[in-house]
Amino acid sequence: MTKLSGDKVRELDAKYNLHPWMKQKNMNALPVERAEGIYYWDYDGNKYYDMSSQLVNVNLGYGNKEIINAIKEQVERLPYIAPAYAEESKSRLAEELIKISPKNMRKVFFTCGGSDANESAINMARTVTGRTKIFSRYRSYHGSTLGSGNLSGDPRRFALENPAATGFIKFFDPYVYREYFNFSSDEEASNYYIAKLREQLTYEGPENVAAIIVESITGANGVIIPPDGYLQGIRKICDEFGIIMICDEVMAGFGRTGKMFAFENWGIEPDIIVFAKGVTCGYVQLGGVIVNERVAKHYEDTVFQYGLTYSGHPLGCAAGLASVKYYEDANILENVNKVGKVLGERLEEFKSKYKSVGDVRYIGLFSAVELVKNKGTKEPLVPYGRDPEGIIGKIISLLKSKGFSTFGRENTIIIAPPLIITEEELLEALKIFEEVLEVVDREYI
Repeated sequence: MTKLSGDKVRELDAKYNLHPWMKQKNMNALPVERAEGIYYWDYDGNKYYDMSSQLVNVNLGYGNKEIINAIKEQVERLPYIAPAYAEESKSRLAEELIKISPKNMRKVFFTCGGSDANESAINMARTVTGRTKIFSRYRSYHGSTLGSGNLSGDPRRFALENPAATGFIKFFDPYVYREYFNFSSDEEASNYYIAKLREQLTYEGPENVAAIIVESITGANGVIIPPDGYLQGIRKICDEFGIIMICDEVMAGFGRTGKMFAFENWGIEPDIIVFAKGVTCGYVQLGGVIVNERVAKHYEDTVFQYGLTYSGHPLGCAAGLASVKYYEDANILENVNKVGKVLGERLEEFKSKYKSVGDVRYIGLFSAVELVKNKGTKEPLVPYGRDPEGIIGKIISLLKSKGFSTFGRENTIIIAPPLIITEEELLEALKIFEEVLEVVDREYI
């Protein structure tokens, strides 16, 4: 096959592809030629630090030979078999996922990604409890299918809201920085948010609530890290009322926070774990749910009314098995905690130095920088849900033009590099970020 030029790739892309979450006339996609480690290159030879791991999924970077070889071996042996069959990679990956999960977990259902994993979790919670209402948070993102889209709380849900999708109730995130008063401690903050959730449950009728689903750490909408006691409080409420607790670990799972799963930082055990992204690090699409004894036992004598042609796809499971093994063999969690400490220190320096940096939030290699017009009033750089001048987009574009590739939503810029990044690589990339903060201070404050 004749290799295309970058210009030709861009031309064909603009002519034939639909891109998500944007007007197509504004699309001018960068043609990417190759990638290695934490970097990718365009057709003009420009190198980019992948400082968001694409969509916070390329956790182990590019060119990982263990994952690549596992996929090659699988495609030669058995590229596909229907979900009804037992297949080695699927069986072995399910076993490994149970091993690295809390002791209460029993079984795995594989999907194609995070959206349909959340769809299956909704299905399970409603079937197991016989209830209909699902609680999720306003700043959450859980997917873009009908159910997962209505589960989501950010403005992307508006195009998906449908009278047919009923029973989705929203509550507020533990967004301490944006609160109207100051908390004296994590305990005070968590008690406040749990009390408000409990009040809302009272009005909705806890006996009608099938599940409370949370991103263990709110991801794309700002890396909002809950105060200590918050997730424990939700666990207590769910136990009290027989509600299924679902932790969406699609973005925060698989080492991103320095633990295999983010909820482990608070010592809880959910009833359902939703996963995707880091399980295969983007090499092949795969997602799924890990369920506890209560959920697994329910389906012993009840038909699981949900299915996908590509559930447990052998190539995805082979990639997942290799990825999970690599996390352990390469001591990835140790690197995340070591380099993550450096990331946190530098972000705190940015917060002290730059007028535009209102808050920084970080855990492991999962972080966000929140931009403001005024530190004292915490006035956002752009209003929530509106950015008529495209300021955040301009900042993201400026970063990319300098070789720092990432994304942002609302007033936050995400920094979540591949978990294999070294301290030296991180500091080099952050020099670029600091250059752009200087521009933001000068031109937008």
